[in-house]
Amino acid sequence: MTAFRALLAASTLLTAPVVAHATPVHERLSVIANGEKVGSVEAIRDGQHVTIHYDVKDNGRGPTMDEAIDLGADGLPQRWTLDGKATFGGDVHESFARAGNAVHWSDSSGPRDMTVDGPALYIGQSASPWALGLYARALLRQPGHSLPALPGGTLHVEAMGAQTIGKASYNAYAISGIDLSPQLILLDKSGALFAVLDGTETTVREGHEAEVPALSDLATRLTAQRYAALQKQFAHHIDAPVRIHNVRVFDPVTKTLGQPVSVVFASGRITGIQPLDAPASPGEATIEGNGGTLMAGLHDMHAHINLESAMLYIAAGVTEVRDMGNDNSFLPDLMHRIDSGEVAGPRILPNGFLEGRSPYSARLGIVVDSQDHALEAVRWYAARGYWQIKIYNSMNPDWVPAITKEAHSLGMTVTGHIPAFTNADAMIAAGYDEVTHANQLMLGWVLKPGEDTRTPLRLTAMKRTADLDLNSPRVQKTVDMMVAGKIAHDPTAVTLELLMEGRDGKPNPAVAEYIDHLPIGLQRRRMQAIAPIHGPEDAAAYDGAMEKVRETIKMLHDRGIRLMPGTDDQTGLSVHRELEIYHEAGIPNGEVLRMGTLGPEQYMGRDQELGSIARGKIADFILLPGDPTQSLSELHRIAMVVKDGTIYFPSEIYPAFGVKPFADAPKITLPPAGPKPKVGAGPAHDSFDEYL
Repeated sequence: MTAFRALLAASTLLTAPVVAHATPVHERLSVIANGEKVGSVEAIRDGQHVTIHYDVKDNGRGPTMDEAIDLGADGLPQRWTLDGKATFGGDVHESFARAGNAVHWSDSSGPRDMTVDGPALYIGQSASPWALGLYARALLRQPGHSLPALPGGTLHVEAMGAQTIGKASYNAYAISGIDLSPQLILLDKSGALFAVLDGTETTVREGHEAEVPALSDLATRLTAQRYAALQKQFAHHIDAPVRIHNVRVFDPVTKTLGQPVSVVFASGRITGIQPLDAPASPGEATIEGNGGTLMAGLHDMHAHINLESAMLYIAAGVTEVRDMGNDNSFLPDLMHRIDSGEVAGPRILPNGFLEGRSPYSARLGIVVDSQDHALEAVRWYAARGYWQIKIYNSMNPDWVPAITKEAHSLGMTVTGHIPAFTNADAMIAAGYDEVTHANQLMLGWVLKPGEDTRTPLRLTAMKRTADLDLNSPRVQKTVDMMVAGKIAHDPTAVTLELLMEGRDGKPNPAVAEYIDHLPIGLQRRRMQAIAPIHGPEDAAAYDGAMEKVRETIKMLHDRGIRLMPGTDDQTGLSVHRELEIYHEAGIPNGEVLRMGTLGPEQYMGRDQELGSIARGKIADFILLPGDPTQSLSELHRIAMVVKDGTIYFPSEIYPAFGVKPFADAPKITLPPAGPKPKVGAGPAHDSFDEYL
């Protein structure tokens, strides 16, 4: 008998049930996205033994998982097995066992043994939403409602009060310590899971699907309350001119740093770039730059923003994003909350998400089933001020010429994925102004007729690009069309790196520089393969594909095609890695920084107000201790972010998300008399005093 099997056998003897149910208890939950059921969870509890089947298929992908859990008398898992397929089809075989103080688990990082004194809660790497109810019940039984987590960290549950949904009352809880943001759930009076509240998907007890709109409203309200409170804590307002002394300003036109100067801003605008020894006027506040770099705020040109990522973007120095598809009722509300100062977040330029109806449809924006319906959707978006139309995978390619014609007639441009069963050449000819994602562009060079990219094939087929000749006529025809039509491209290279370069047990290159700064749950996910890798040949092919992505980026840049740095991620930090990949492709750092600052504003027609540091422009910029023109890794080390004249310190924000800060805040000196700083709306003056 192996040591692990012996431990499993021993743990079985230690898990005698305290209360045995006369008959098995069934729990069934539905997973809802954009009003449609996309998956389910079924849990059967027989005494202290629970079996779970979890299956989701949204946007042509999703996990299928079978779990078995044996609970101890304290409600904590003593044995847990998880077997199935991950979101993109990779195999999952995870297990956990505890006998006394000895614990053993095996996940994507491999096997591990540990000795644990006292209670500890194992966090399933690939667990279903049902596990959140298990965690909450276990935590509520503990003093302080906290427990050490395995493999690391601490979990805590906070009561959010009774909430009425329909005609019933449920208890809301926030579980923190797993990921960047707390997980919001509802338990019924017996402690059973009723709903998991998420920004993109809602998991709710079967038979209560009609309550999803109310649950979504509740999730927004509870989440907004949290981030409004954090905004009051972290947003620093100074009712006086602010002088940032001794900084070197990055000029995105010359792509260089200037000589040390002082930059002054007041009332949300830059009021001067002055010689270093210029005297300050009476009543100014001073921020010591210590010879660091001041540069315009960064951009994410491929975002799907929510309340959580809004503040994370600010912490990462991203002061503007282009939202590429969202819930059409949520996004305007978020934009209003940010613009009013209720919550922190970047400027948002919204795109109208337009998808065709199919079994593989993404549940965002508007899903249409006819050309007439698609044209109505274009008009709906145009009337509400959306900037572009974004077309998605299941759109009928035959409708695209009419869609682009209507959009252009209404002053909008068109971007998007390449719909299934066509290619970039055809969509450019049909009126596309931009193509999103490097894989969407490149797959047209390797796919066979009839292959369906509504499925995970749009990732797995990238293996074929490893040996692609970029000088081949097929490739160059597309590039020539892009040059002639001035077609822009949004590569999202960091997400392709995340998907293709993940290997079990190794930090994903997309986060390797800062993985130890992340909370334990996110660390574990970023040490897990995402693309299905069945052997060394698959791994080598994906490595080759990522190198071909870099070569494609360099080729497009050299041909004069506008590249828009975007991530399709929600951490903010991934913007830094996106820019690093451009440098790895062979683009000089100064040019990469221009692409991340001024370039997007020129594309969006806002460069007279934003994108560089100049007198009269909006005060949107970041302070870095180091020199990003020498190393783009310096972008992680942001000491201060200013957006619309409001000051934020990432070192204050990141701990609220379980992230270890990257840089200390700069020293601030307030004027000896005159206006006092307003820190949020309350007693947060004390948090500001440490910088005086």
